[in-house]
Amino acid sequence: MRRRDVLGLAALAAGPSLAATPAVPTDEVAPAVPPSSPGAWVHAFAAFGEPKYPRGYTHFDYVNPDAPKRGTLFLKNPDRRTAFDKLNYFTIRGDPPAGVAIFVMETLTFLGADELQTMYGLLAEEFQVAPDRRAVTFRLHQKAHFSNGDPVAAEDVKYSYDILAGPFADPSYNSNLSNVARAVVLDPRTIRFELKEPGIDQIFKLGRMPVFSRKYGLKADGSRPPFDQIIDETPISSGPYTIAKTSNGRSIEFQRDPNYWARDLPVTRGMFNFDRIVYRYYADEDVETEAFKAGEFDLMRVYAAKLWERQLVGPKFRDRRIIKQSIPTETGQGLQSYQLNLRRPILADIRVRKALCLTYDWDTNDRYPDFGLTVANSVFNNSEFAAHGLPSAGELRLLEPFRNELPAEVFGKPYVAAHTNGDPYALRRNLLEARELLNSAGWKLDGAGQLRNAKGDPLVVEFLAPGSQDTDRRMLPWARNAAKVGMTIRTRRVDYALFSRRLQEFDFDMATIVEPDFQLPAVADYADIYGSKSADVKASGNLSGVKSKAVDRALDAMRAATALEDFRDACRALDRIVMWSYWQVPEIYKADETLAYWNKFAMPAVQPKHFVTDLVPELDTRLTWPLKAWWLKG
Repeated sequence: MRRRDVLGLAALAAGPSLAATPAVPTDEVAPAVPPSSPGAWVHAFAAFGEPKYPRGYTHFDYVNPDAPKRGTLFLKNPDRRTAFDKLNYFTIRGDPPAGVAIFVMETLTFLGADELQTMYGLLAEEFQVAPDRRAVTFRLHQKAHFSNGDPVAAEDVKYSYDILAGPFADPSYNSNLSNVARAVVLDPRTIRFELKEPGIDQIFKLGRMPVFSRKYGLKADGSRPPFDQIIDETPISSGPYTIAKTSNGRSIEFQRDPNYWARDLPVTRGMFNFDRIVYRYYADEDVETEAFKAGEFDLMRVYAAKLWERQLVGPKFRDRRIIKQSIPTETGQGLQSYQLNLRRPILADIRVRKALCLTYDWDTNDRYPDFGLTVANSVFNNSEFAAHGLPSAGELRLLEPFRNELPAEVFGKPYVAAHTNGDPYALRRNLLEARELLNSAGWKLDGAGQLRNAKGDPLVVEFLAPGSQDTDRRMLPWARNAAKVGMTIRTRRVDYALFSRRLQEFDFDMATIVEPDFQLPAVADYADIYGSKSADVKASGNLSGVKSKAVDRALDAMRAATALEDFRDACRALDRIVMWSYWQVPEIYKADETLAYWNKFAMPAVQPKHFVTDLVPELDTRLTWPLKAWWLKG
């Protein structure tokens, strides 16, 4: 299964179990493809249009190029992992420490944070994208070197690719690199990646591929253990910080490398302003919160509304020794929903799925409105790619061939989730409509008020959840509403390993799923979630079992688009199909970055459009703006 947050905004889960690890291939095994016609060598590449910053730019607008560098930043574990047991960030077994992806590892390019998806050279000073988008070539910066002093070479990039695309690495990397046909070293500083199919997604994923030394994990006698057996060795990397020390899997300290090769480049100028960065791990959320208020760490991203409104309060907040700030972003917010498994016979009928949506009252669960949660109405919330108004001519070209197969609503206004704004009469109207839909679908009330079909089977929908997830606040009101129309909604909590396995086997009725956030929707992500080809592939992201020719056509149009208008039309067409098909009960999204911090920081005057406080998961490619661009006051 592709890596998505399966617990929602307020909870994060550990990784899946260890897979088998056969020998890693060291030779190219993919079939050769003809080299694509070359494009121009560029310093930056935009998915659509032109990069904001021209060749010769000096720094990004959202940094202070003259920020002082000093002091220590103290942080907490950014997710629910309470300890770490390895330093190898790339393998699946065990838990790596926080911060490695931010401060130690470096990638070929850097994703700009104040424009639509654009990558700027980092390890690669220039790159060349083939006009047909079937290849990308990277030329490494001649100054780039690892923490051991070795220059970063094309062979290191090739080695990193081979490892990450092979069986020893976390499968998420393999998925990210699945469209690469082969990697070819052209000279010591130049490497070309040839693609199986044209793909803008893959070009950006290659640009964001971590690069580490071929010597990482190499033993004194020159032998190399299998990559998944490299556990405690300090990574040989090229980033701005090195690992200074660790303590029993409960803390890790990074120190700024005075010899950092890229410290004067425009892509990093004004960043990495702390001399030392320390992560401390806490095993309990309440202890963690009290530790923050006592000053044990400096800054935290807040996921839970209850924590924001009920616990992060008191004199230190009133006198602004500690600041709570909710910063709007323009990052597209992936759909968080209760995803329905259409493989279950009772959920194959759109009328039953729509009835489920009508019995769910989002407003009942939004007990902390000041936290800024918003009801989700789109696959592409908080972005221009969400359906808007009536379908455009470009959308209709994609939708019309499937008019007889699609709900009529697809050709009208965008989907709006049913909710009540606290009006009990609105809820009653929704429940009456739900009952009519269920009656029309053949579900009739028995003498006990339970809906049954012609076979006498009751209408029961089971919500699958990890044991650690607090579901009662959301599920009990929903179950009471459903009972009023004769449905039964019940919750089954299982340990995370079983939860993950049941999702991989598609053995569930309903589960909370959060789709990826984005600067630009990645076609590969949505092909995995909604594409027909993935519906029968165990462990795929197509948890609902969607098989739709209309969806596949929209995905093809997204993939083929070379103009932003065409891409936007394809996204909006997909959005209309997904939302009006009721393959999920939409829940919430949050576009703001909500953080609390001690009043000891200065920050640039301009904030980026796309950023996070910390990385969860660490495959996130957005700028960690507070960690990279803020600095301590004098």
